[in-house]
Amino acid sequence: MENLINLVNKLQRACTALGDFGEGSSLPTLWDALPTIAVVGGQSSGKSSVLESVVGKDFLPRGSGIVTRRPLVLQLHRIDEGREYAEFAHQPRKRFTDFAAVRKEISDETDRETGRSKQISSVPIYLSIYSPNVVNLTLVDLPGLTKVAVGEFKHLIILDNPLTFPSSNTCMILVEGQSESIVADIENMVRSYIEKPNCIILAVSPANQDLATSDAIKIAREVDPQGERTFGVLTKIDLMDKGTDAVDMLEGKSYRLKFPWIGVVNRSQADINKSVDMIAARRREREYFNTTPEYKHLASKMGSEHLGKVLSKHLETVIKSRIPGLQSLINKTIIELETELSRLGKPIATDAGGKLYMIMEICRAFDQTFKEHLDGIRPGGDKVYSIFDNQLPAALKRLQFDKQLSMENVRKLITEADGYQPHLIAPEQGYRRLIESTLITIKGPAEAAVDAVHGILKDLVHKSINETAELKQYPSLRAEVMNAACDSLDKMRNESKKATIQLVDMECSYLTVDFFRKLPQDIEKGGNPTHSIFDRYNDSYLRRIGSNVLSYVHMVVGTLRHSIPKSVVFCQVREAKRTLLDHFFTELGAKEGKQLAKLLDEDPAIMQRRMDLAKRLELYRAAQAEVDAVAWAK
Repeated sequence: MENLINLVNKLQRACTALGDFGEGSSLPTLWDALPTIAVVGGQSSGKSSVLESVVGKDFLPRGSGIVTRRPLVLQLHRIDEGREYAEFAHQPRKRFTDFAAVRKEISDETDRETGRSKQISSVPIYLSIYSPNVVNLTLVDLPGLTKVAVGEFKHLIILDNPLTFPSSNTCMILVEGQSESIVADIENMVRSYIEKPNCIILAVSPANQDLATSDAIKIAREVDPQGERTFGVLTKIDLMDKGTDAVDMLEGKSYRLKFPWIGVVNRSQADINKSVDMIAARRREREYFNTTPEYKHLASKMGSEHLGKVLSKHLETVIKSRIPGLQSLINKTIIELETELSRLGKPIATDAGGKLYMIMEICRAFDQTFKEHLDGIRPGGDKVYSIFDNQLPAALKRLQFDKQLSMENVRKLITEADGYQPHLIAPEQGYRRLIESTLITIKGPAEAAVDAVHGILKDLVHKSINETAELKQYPSLRAEVMNAACDSLDKMRNESKKATIQLVDMECSYLTVDFFRKLPQDIEKGGNPTHSIFDRYNDSYLRRIGSNVLSYVHMVVGTLRHSIPKSVVFCQVREAKRTLLDHFFTELGAKEGKQLAKLLDEDPAIMQRRMDLAKRLELYRAAQAEVDAVAWAK
């Protein structure tokens, strides 16, 4: 069973080493899940003397005011033989065999954290004591509850100037003390420990004061109103007024708790001054309860030795009951921490080569996401096909060829094309001008298709950047990738427009002769050169020319409807998949370390969060190994 207490000891040490003090934070806390015995009492309640009696050593700082200003996690380890010694977690390789030096180190380590301002800190001090005179037990000694902040005289200046002061030997006292908030600060710290369901409360109260005014009982009742996890300890029983006793309190009649009250008799101040041995003090304590008539019937359940054994057994029982839940909590939390760390991404490399590689990997991840959108693995690429299947045909269909081939326009272009000499058989130049002026209108829908695909590609770039988790870490790199990708798409759009317009220009520059050769030749209805020039431009003749041109234009439109998408895909979609960030990569290779570092300007809050998560994950993995080892052994 002692392995269970050792387990909690190890986990508490790991918590402190890795920054888990059980305080409220955005990180999961293991400390709060560990069963703990917290020692609570008012100033001058005898709290320190109780702890020293349990340990059997004089090792705690003494003095007026608030002496305990940091939580002291006291881990007791029973050894079969050998010399007693102590170790601090902050000095792991140093053994203290002189317990006066232990007392001094507690004071010094407190001042290292809080300074000499007499303020308090929630960062615990870890002290392990190895002795054959202790039971396996862990206690947390908390600052004593107080009602008044205490000042400390720092300077005393004697001024002896009768011209300045009405009397000589006037004293000027400079006071440096505790802040006014320290009373509330101590109470909040104590409450933060004992309000947790896994905390066992050891409430120390002096028997020579009314329990109704006990600071320890008052705050314990607030967080544990039924007294189900509170142990009551009565001190100073031997100092009660004559004719009074603590029997009603010890028997739970004054204030009932789930567990029996335990009375202790500490060393008196005279004993402390005489350095009375703690073992001798324990013996005198036993004699007191055995020989005092009021307490003889309770003697077997009184004293500091009994207190230590009861607490040790109870702590072991609580820890054993918590093991399954602790395992479940640890495993669940590890998964949550790993998930968040994965979402935050890898930490930034320190060298230039590592930074360059990191940027390239992030860019490749973005590029892969972009390709997946185009290839249909992710949504969005189908919108490009919609441009070709819906928007382009609809735009071509809306072209008003009738205006270009109206009777007036046909007559005008045919006549102008003939010049000073009318055509002999067919108005070839007129045909060419009519076809060219009509086909030019196709450039509008063609360019609109290019622009529409460009817009879709830009949207996919934005979407891909948002879906690339690594880019969320680095705002500057995100902006650079966005700009580089959009610049590439702009260049591809320009090339695509040139190629698409060229398709239309090709159709304008060279007509399909076979189409016209297959047209019916009706010379008698307007093609006979013997007719007058006026009969040559009659409405029927011009209408037939318009009809022939319209048929040819429709044939060309049908061709371009298929060739424009091919050109757009070749110049924009295919090229974007192949070379979207090529120019950016070329520029990236020429950058120096400082320039690369500017691209990886991660939010300091995210960097800190990642480090905190990594430390907390380290804690939980260590805890997992320790708990599993004990569970398997059991």
